[in-house]
Amino acid sequence: MTDRRMIVGIRGSGIAATTCAYLLKAAGLRVATKVVHRPPVPTIMLSDAALALLRDIFQRPDLFADSLRIKRRVVAWGGGAPVVVPHGAALASEDQVQAVLAKDKPAPEDGPVDFTIHAAPPMPEGETHVFGDRRAVAAKVGLRDPSCSEEGRVEAVASGWLFLVPAGAGEGWLLGVGGSLDDLLADSRLIAPVVDAVGAASTPFLAAPRLHLPLCGEDWLACGTAALGFDPICGDGTAQSVREAILAAAVVTGIAEGQDATALLTHYQSMLIAAMRRHLLLCAQFYTTGGTGDWWRSQQQALLEGHRWCTAHLAKMPEPGFLLEGTRLVPRQLAA
Repeated sequence: MTDRRMIVGIRGSGIAATTCAYLLKAAGLRVATKVVHRPPVPTIMLSDAALALLRDIFQRPDLFADSLRIKRRVVAWGGGAPVVVPHGAALASEDQVQAVLAKDKPAPEDGPVDFTIHAAPPMPEGETHVFGDRRAVAAKVGLRDPSCSEEGRVEAVASGWLFLVPAGAGEGWLLGVGGSLDDLLADSRLIAPVVDAVGAASTPFLAAPRLHLPLCGEDWLACGTAALGFDPICGDGTAQSVREAILAAAVVTGIAEGQDATALLTHYQSMLIAAMRRHLLLCAQFYTTGGTGDWWRSQQQALLEGHRWCTAHLAKMPEPGFLLEGTRLVPRQLAA
């Protein structure tokens, strides 16, 4: 494909799909979308690094400047006393993020396309590999302590962990991973004392890291949480989706400009497997230090097994052949 006006179909409606569409249109390609509805995430924590990335990509220096802010984290981990650490992040619902970012929506898909970015399942082929066995639930809660309006609280207990962030006007969102919210709160010393009026819990959803393979084919690639799903413990899921979208758009733009499609797609797959490998090692450190019970040990073991699995896959792949310069991929031999 050498026509810069190639038509790229994008399946999905999340941040990765929106970012891909924005970058591809900026590169001069035609974009057609197919919205795939799913329950929106009630709250997204945009770290200052993720926020800076979004502001740069969308050329919006004031993006979420008026959003609710977190100024610190209070962490009780591994049975230790709570530790307060500075932390900067903006909070917004996924609907709010999409309303701000997706102002100039591409036309709906109504005909054949040359290439498809799948930012929502199902994929054309392959399967999703899950590294661990843990579910999460979320619930709206009342906040007793006014200081919670500017902080996130993270706590490890015997059967899992809890994460509390404010939601404005004396309310917060509580995420529970592992056991039920009732069981987790029963063991809580940091979070339980500052919450009340716990609302109905959401339907349990998968919280373990996951990776779909293959991540691409001759005329498609997977992007966003359809490609990689990060454990919420890392707080980097949104930034990762944006980084994937930047790389995916760069790959498709390179294909449209006549670069080696096989080499570009191979590079894409190797970079995403490497990202999952790093994430699994980071998560393993959290689960190693979080608790000593059977649940914590089983999650750590699954993460380390996944790390070895990713390492074995990467060993069979060529070294990355491109470097990302801005939003374009450049062959390594030509990179400055």
